[in-house]
Amino acid sequence: MTNNKQKDKKRKPLNLNKENLVKYYLLIIFTAFLSFSVVWGKGFSLELITGTALIVALLLLIMYKDFIRYRPEIKKDYKMLLLIGTLLSGNLVIGRIFYYILEGFTFWVGTVDPSLVVYAVPLATGSMLVALLIDIHTAIIFTVLTSLIAGLWLNSPLYSIFVFVSGLTGAFGVIRCRKRSAIWRAGFSVSLVCVFTALIITIFKGEILTIAPLVTASSAFFNGIIVVTLVSALLPLFEYLFKLTTDISLLELLDLNQPLMRELLVEAPGTYHHSIIVGNLAEAAAEAVGVNPLLARVSAYYHDIGKIKMPDYFIENQIASISKHDNLAPRMSSLILLSHVKEGVELAKKHNLPPMIIDIIQQHHGTSIQTFFYQKAKEQQDNITLLREEDFRYPGPKPQTRVAALVLMADAVEAASRVLTDTSPARVSLLVERIINHCIIDGQFDNCELTLKDLREIKTHFVYLLTSMYHKRINYPGFDIEHENIDKKPAKASIP
Repeated sequence: MTNNKQKDKKRKPLNLNKENLVKYYLLIIFTAFLSFSVVWGKGFSLELITGTALIVALLLLIMYKDFIRYRPEIKKDYKMLLLIGTLLSGNLVIGRIFYYILEGFTFWVGTVDPSLVVYAVPLATGSMLVALLIDIHTAIIFTVLTSLIAGLWLNSPLYSIFVFVSGLTGAFGVIRCRKRSAIWRAGFSVSLVCVFTALIITIFKGEILTIAPLVTASSAFFNGIIVVTLVSALLPLFEYLFKLTTDISLLELLDLNQPLMRELLVEAPGTYHHSIIVGNLAEAAAEAVGVNPLLARVSAYYHDIGKIKMPDYFIENQIASISKHDNLAPRMSSLILLSHVKEGVELAKKHNLPPMIIDIIQQHHGTSIQTFFYQKAKEQQDNITLLREEDFRYPGPKPQTRVAALVLMADAVEAASRVLTDTSPARVSLLVERIINHCIIDGQFDNCELTLKDLREIKTHFVYLLTSMYHKRINYPGFDIEHENIDKKPAKASIP
């Protein structure tokens, strides 16, 4: 009995929770779909279907394992798994459709070998879409799988090489793509590389002295044109369906004539100017630490849009010397300031800003404490009222990404630098270092992947930009108003 109990303890039960079941279902669905697409038209023998399904399942499993290593968060991101599977399956379906169209065209012409026009099948479409919607690493793995499955489809290792080269060219051509015209340039590169690769394959086959080079080169050139047409048409569709944001979409939000930015300029001009400076700081730091600088700038532009609701309660928008907080209790003032985060999230959702921007708006203060009003409340505290530090902290959450942490630091540094009377590099450097150290001690960077090297680079770029911003100017003759009496009435001009 004891041995049996020990054996039972050693047995690991099969983990079939909800998360794993979803992954298994997705694996089975996409394996079946891809296998069916590969064997279509080859005859449905049990051995062929079983072998193809096992090979495809193995390739998908290898891709998933690589995703877990490179992007651990993808384990629970079913939307991303569904997107990758849809792109992989849809790419092959589009390829099969174009192949049948081209094959029918060659039969109609009657003088062209159908195997020569296969170089016009636009399988690089999926690689470009993955690079635009996800990242380049995923696009590389995607291209490897697509090329292997394409070679399995046509029983041609040479065609696998062609698909691999064209896919990588398209993926690398749209890295940091900020304009839709860049997609067309990438498509032209795909055309040239496809022509070059197709001619090399023709030479390898010993068909250089036939009509094959002309047909394959023409087909390969049209490959890039078809690819860029499909990518331009499908990219907005996938952005909408899967709620994703590309650099192209971020660039559109960077336009300062956007309704939300115009409203911020009119209602809270001080906050508007502050956000522009924070955007410059965040973008420079993002380039230094290797995160998306465009996302950092756009997030910084929109991080304080919640101040539109009550702009006069924020010091950068106050014109009068008397603050509205002078007649309020510190706790009430704190609640007003805390509310701008919630108001910002609601405005962002109302104007359909991307989820990543909304997250950064919510996280740009983390769980930091409002030091000024907390200290003021401590000075006014009596023995009856209970004073808690948590009541003066932002609700958070803490920054979950490096971009959110950059916006938090840039926001704090820019605001604090406004009170400096001595703007020498040494004083600015001391201020930046003190603020960053305070954020570290307060635990605001516990949930993001910032290293000490990153923080050193961020500090260097912050100090450089802030010092440049507070540069000195010469005193122009005739414009010295520092010692003039501003209350003095202007003299009446004499009439000649």
